Amino acid sequence: MTTNASNDTKPWHAAFPAPRTTEPGAVSREEMLELLRTATAGKDYVLVDLRRNDYEGGTIKTSINLPAQSLYPTIPALYKLFETAGVKQVIWYCGSSSGRGTRAAGWFQDYIDSQGGEVMRSVILQGGIKGWVAAGAAHTAQMDGFVAEAWQKPVQCG
Repeated sequence: MTTNASNDTKPWHAAFPAPRTTEPGAVSREEMLELLRTATAGKDYVLVDLRRNDYEGGTIKTSINLPAQSLYPTIPALYKLFETAGVKQVIWYCGSSSGRGTRAAGWFQDYIDSQGGEVMRSVILQGGIKGWVAAGAAHTAQMDGFVAEAWQKPVQCG
């Protein structure tokens, strides 16, 4: 198998335009915990886990996994699905929500804005999954497949 060295040096997101929205809104861990307890997933919110290679150790309940590396081309279809369902906010996270999370939330908010959307908003989960786990037992109890040992190593967010 041959590889193209020039492609190996560029980050995955270089193939897509930079988001215009570079500082999306955010939902705190406490706000997300309250949403999990009181709101309806798939209607009031959609929670998206953007991890691909580092997708281990568990995920926050109700979240769907849409790896960031393949997200950009699917944004129009996702928007239509979420709009049709009446979703009020899409909450994105990765390891820390500072790389993939911020980029995805920005792209999606840009698309919402381009469609004249006024009901739905695109935000990040502050601190990402790493911050969620670090917040303690009340948070990890709201995870599917939580494996404490997986959180002993560094989590990357690219």
